Amino acid sequence: MPRTSAALKLASTVAAAALLTSCSLRLPTQKVPTAKAQVRTAAKSLHGKEPDVLVWMVADKWHTGLVFPYDWLIESGFIPPENFGKPKFVTMSWGNTDAYSPEGIGSTWNLLRVILTPTPAVMELIPSNWDVAEVMPHQRIWRKLTPRDKGPALADFLNKCSVTDAKGRPIVVRPSSWGKGVQLESAHRYFIPRVCNVWTAQALENLGCEINPMLGLTANSLIRQAENPPNNLELIWPGKR
Repeated sequence: MPRTSAALKLASTVAAAALLTSCSLRLPTQKVPTAKAQVRTAAKSLHGKEPDVLVWMVADKWHTGLVFPYDWLIESGFIPPENFGKPKFVTMSWGNTDAYSPEGIGSTWNLLRVILTPTPAVMELIPSNWDVAEVMPHQRIWRKLTPRDKGPALADFLNKCSVTDAKGRPIVVRPSSWGKGVQLESAHRYFIPRVCNVWTAQALENLGCEINPMLGLTANSLIRQAENPPNNLELIWPGKR
């Protein structure tokens, strides 16, 4: 990452110009219409499962991601990489391939290339079987009770974010940046303003949240939208500093 203030100032200036001239924020996936949330009773559905599921949003200073019950994703139609296993939860996020690498972006010029030009991206998929706060104690964590029937729209969005092989499975690029997961080759490119937090914003939209991606480019700006009505994500862990 760049170290000098001049480099940071240059990056910020050019990034701002890119924001003003960009025509689209969305990953180019077909949006699946989802019905408005209906009034539901506490009774279980006919197939014996609760009508709502808990999902979590996690964030550090710059980056956001989401945590889902894995069986709900599979039930909803999400296609995992081959031999992924059957964890209780999966943590997912999206971003530039270099930023997710052990080496990082590396230099000022690479940073400018990443934010101003379309560069390869990955979607990270990390399994866990412990409570979310136990897995990521240094992250800020929110939760939201989500209608189970939002699952198919979310799964469709996630499936379209990956390049697939001849069997229709997402292609694994390398191991995940932490945990024992994988990084999947993204079907879409990373650049300002199509950044990691826009991916999170779109995923939240598919869960029924009212999010404006243009106002959610940074972690904190997305968090403000997620916390406000009618979204009402609840902060349950402030993160260890």
